[in-house]
Amino acid sequence: MSLEAFFTPRGVAVIGATNKPKGGLAIVVNLIKGFKGGIYPINPGYDSILDLKCYPSVKDVPDPVDLAILFVPAKAVPKMVEECGERGIRAVMIQSAGFSETGPEGKALQDEVDAVAQRHGIRVWGPNCLGMVDSVNHNVFSFAAPSMWDVGHIPGNVSLIVQSGMLAGGFLIDNMSHGTMGMSKVCSIGNKSDVDECDLLEYLISDPDTQAIGMYLEAIPRGRRFAELCRQSPKPIVVLKGGTSTAGAKAAASHTASMSGDGAIVSGVLAQCGVVEARDFKQMLDICRAFGITPEMPPEMRGRTAILTYSGGAGIMAADFVENFGLEVAELSQESKDAMAQVYPDWMPVANPVDLWPSVEKNGAVKTFTTAMNAVCKDPGVDMIFLHLHASGGLLVMDIGELIDMAKEAGKPIFCWLIGQMEPARDMHILAQKLGAPTYRELSRAVESMSTVLGWYKSRAAAPCGVDFRPEPVKARCRALLDGRRGALDEHASKQILAATGIPVVQEILAAGQDQAVTAAEKLGYPVVMKGLAPGMIHKTEQGLVRLNIRAKQEAARTFEDLMSAMDGQGKVLVQQQAVIDMEIIAGLVKDPQFGPCVMCGLGGVYAEVLNDAVFAMAPLDMDAALALIGRLKNQRMLDGFRGAAPVDRMALAEILVRLGALGMELDNVRELDINPLVISEGKPLAVDASIIL
Repeated sequence: MSLEAFFTPRGVAVIGATNKPKGGLAIVVNLIKGFKGGIYPINPGYDSILDLKCYPSVKDVPDPVDLAILFVPAKAVPKMVEECGERGIRAVMIQSAGFSETGPEGKALQDEVDAVAQRHGIRVWGPNCLGMVDSVNHNVFSFAAPSMWDVGHIPGNVSLIVQSGMLAGGFLIDNMSHGTMGMSKVCSIGNKSDVDECDLLEYLISDPDTQAIGMYLEAIPRGRRFAELCRQSPKPIVVLKGGTSTAGAKAAASHTASMSGDGAIVSGVLAQCGVVEARDFKQMLDICRAFGITPEMPPEMRGRTAILTYSGGAGIMAADFVENFGLEVAELSQESKDAMAQVYPDWMPVANPVDLWPSVEKNGAVKTFTTAMNAVCKDPGVDMIFLHLHASGGLLVMDIGELIDMAKEAGKPIFCWLIGQMEPARDMHILAQKLGAPTYRELSRAVESMSTVLGWYKSRAAAPCGVDFRPEPVKARCRALLDGRRGALDEHASKQILAATGIPVVQEILAAGQDQAVTAAEKLGYPVVMKGLAPGMIHKTEQGLVRLNIRAKQEAARTFEDLMSAMDGQGKVLVQQQAVIDMEIIAGLVKDPQFGPCVMCGLGGVYAEVLNDAVFAMAPLDMDAALALIGRLKNQRMLDGFRGAAPVDRMALAEILVRLGALGMELDNVRELDINPLVISEGKPLAVDASIIL
């Protein structure tokens, strides 16, 4: 069923309407202030509410009525939903609390509501939510305080999906009282018993009033559907994910699982799908605001930025932020320098950052800033303009509209940093943004927003690698290796499965006795590595069960006995050809409850968790996604041939990651998988240790 009834209903029934100063009254007041359709209060205790006829039951309401908003005690909700179904209403928004958020009893009540709704084909928004506000169409389907709208709606093209009701209200109050950001729709989804972030995201992606989408989420139960929508969205999406924790990771057995804590998987999937991840609420809104105001940027743009400032110190700091956020301080052309030299004092050379204060003292702000803006707009070496504003009168009074228009006509994105007296600064802030220049009160946030917007457009236009690699199905080849097994597989069994999937593994022989171990070492050729395989043990290095550089028959025999003794005679010894190692990588797979099979790639070997340089992506992967995953690692220099080593064959590494993703999609019983280390030898990746947990 479409969600249109929640956003554009012809009539709204308010079940729980009242004349008392409660939520039921606030909903009716909010509707009266803007909604153009029929408003039908429902309460058997009243004949009228605010001069509107009040009906004893929703079944008595005349047509048309498409949406019912419930604000009644939780225990009364199932009956009210039943009556909505009997009336033919197929969209119900439950703003009452007292459901799954309160514990088992509330969860049982919510399940009862869901059962009633499903029986009648009703879509349920909520419960325990603040509802929906549409500032463009002045529709407020919420119990939010009506006094909030006394300053008037501020329409915009940014829409929000917020899991927390109070946070949604906080966003509205903060933005409306400051007046510096317009909104399209704000959706508080509460417990998400039915309508969830995926439903609303799909709606907003096609909503003509929405240009950018911000989301605060604490859980994403339909993770794969969410990722699919984000990947397909032509609109920028900014997500702030709450509720990350390391508690689950500490209980995990494998490196891959332990490195998935702190939201690492969520961050990886968001990056994979082209979503901008925010760190805090204000940052999420500031970046959304930039996307909503700034026109589309050409992906070939390098981010060469001209900084027009009235303060040398602010210019220096701005230049630092420009470089730190991956943009460039533009090298001004000689023509630009000559043009600005006409208004500069003779003693001062023209450079970027362009410190205009000495010229302001000589020629005034209007002439100075207009001359400088005209020069950088014409300069082919300038892509973007960072304009510093001051709202306090005096010598810095200028026509900011003319300056912003010059940049827009030149096709160059313009961002502003603003300080000054409170009221004049607020007015200038509102004006600048109405004219099309995202404006910020912090230098760093302004530059971060510039970089984020440009980076999003560039990433969407990235050229594919042109390699269409698709692994062969592996389930049939691995069936015999997995049948009857549970828990942690030893290294040898794990690598047998890897080899069956086409992943290169080191040559090795399993030995149950000393003579077998010596024969194996002789066959493989010295030096060899010998490892003790004890039942149920995954991390052998920590237990002293890995011995390197075994170079002779006697040493191999003695090492076998030492390893067996360390394992109390239980287990076997794995003899491996010793590889030449340039560097160590970790690759793996973990089954995430939200996103399903996810592939991991990181640096470090035994130091993987110390380096903390690992990235995740949702399986399956193609070669482009695998190469992008590798490209998100922080220590790229180590991959490119650090200290004379051969550079990592990224295509070969990407192929392994693609195979891991395919394995995770096909083999349902593989819960976790580690290749640690995946060594790089003369540029080629080779699995020398592995563990699989079923």
